[in-house]
Order: sequence, then structure tokens, then C-alpha cells
Amino acid sequence: MIQDIFPSRLDNSFRKCDICENDDLLCFDSEGRILVDTHSGKIVFPKNDNNAVNKKVYAFSVDDKRYFIALGETSSTDPSYEYLTIRQLRDKFSGKELFAAFTAYHLWKWYSDNRFCGKCGAELGLHESERAMKCEKCGNTVYPRINPAVIVGVIKDDSILITRYRRGFAHNALVAGFTEIGETLEETVRREVMEETGVKVKNIRYYKSQPWGMAQDILVGFYCDADGDGGIHMDENELKYAEWVKREDIELQPYSHSLTNEMMKIFKEGKI
Repeated sequence: MIQDIFPSRLDNSFRKCDICENDDLLCFDSEGRILVDTHSGKIVFPKNDNNAVNKKVYAFSVDDKRYFIALGETSSTDPSYEYLTIRQLRDKFSGKELFAAFTAYHLWKWYSDNRFCGKCGAELGLHESERAMKCEKCGNTVYPRINPAVIVGVIKDDSILITRYRRGFAHNALVAGFTEIGETLEETVRREVMEETGVKVKNIRYYKSQPWGMAQDILVGFYCDADGDGGIHMDENELKYAEWVKREDIELQPYSHSLTNEMMKIFKEGKI
């Protein structure tokens, strides 16, 4: 999965520090595209350019490599660099640089969306001692937003419930959805499976979780069993396909970044 970068290790602890010459500077445009050089067959980020126009905030480290985010749009005169979407990078690359891009996007999106205080409307500033934005006028503190969502592998005998979204992602997937106010994760599993496919479930069991910076999510994977005959009544507004698929017939996604693909894969291989 995208966060599996061992033996490298992410250190996301807060640090108040200045950018140095050899640090990577992660730059996004107003549409959320990231500035990269991919001509060498890998993702290369710009180094600090000593541009004093934009604020640069420490994001995280991977091993001994420090990453900063430019708060404001930055251009490059180097023709080898171009702005690409996170999806474009995901479809071509893997490894710690892709994970850094995903995680940086999550933080950049939060900074971009929280320029002003939601209570009094004043401009927010960087907190001095933690990863937060603080309003000097009213004291409101805003922390990074993380959206909890579930990925559900629903099993019936030797088959699993495979879906495809009506819009967007075109490959096989599992039932998925966001946790709503007042719900436990297990209640989200029951509700999402029922809403999208009309299938009741039982024996809900946790599998694994995954950060997914592209949508500012923490994805939580569960397996469960169909309760009853497993008759499907698909929500056609959400899905264009929902069927019980036997292990040997499962078609996996074209890359191994996602929790969804791993959950389909281990079922296909008889490990669940």
C-alpha cells in the first residue's frame, strides 16, 4: 500500500524550523497540482529556491529527508518541472516520493482551506508550538482535518461483493463510505453496505487502516459476512456495478497502492 515505505519511516512530528538549501520544497498550484520533475523515471521535487515571497512551513521527514510546503503558488523557471495532479503521479509511480506527495497534498489542502477563522472571519496564522492554525483575534484554533471512511469486504461463501463507481475511479472496488455524525465505524459498515447494495451484514471484523491524503482520509478496512441470501439492490446513483464475484474471477486494480486492492487481493489468494 502507499504508506508501506519500509525500511524508510515517516516522522510527522511538529517542528518549528527554517528551510535549508537541501530540503525539498513541495509546491502546489491553485488547483492542487504539485510541481515535480519526472523525466528521470522517478519523482523529483524542487529544492529550496530562496524565494522570500511565499511562506514555507515544515511538513514532515522521511528518514533524513525534510519536506516543506510552500504556502502560496510558486512557479519554476526550470523547464524540466511541471505541475501534475496527484492522480497522475499515482498512476505512474510508487515508493516514498509518492507517499510524500500524497501526505503533503493532505496538509496543503488543509492550509489552503483554512486561511480565515470560521468564528470571526479574521486571518489565521501558524501556531507557534503545534500543527495548527490560530486566530489572534478570537483565539480559535484549527487542527488538520482527517476524514474517517470505511472499506468493506463483504463475503458470501467463496465470493466477495465487488463494485464499480458510477463516476470517477473506473476499476473494481469494494463498498466504501464516510463515517457520519454519531456513528461507530461498525455502524458505518452496516449502513454503507445497505445503502449501496441492499445487503445486510454480520460478523464485522477489523482488518487494517490506511492514510489516503488524496481525499484527506483515514481509511479503515473491515471484512464481514452477508446476513441472509445476499440479494443485491444496487444504488444506481452511486454505483454502476455490484456483483458477487468468486475468488478466482476477481480482477484487481492496476496498481497496489490502495487498501481496497490489498483486501481484494488477499481474498483472491484465499488468505481470508
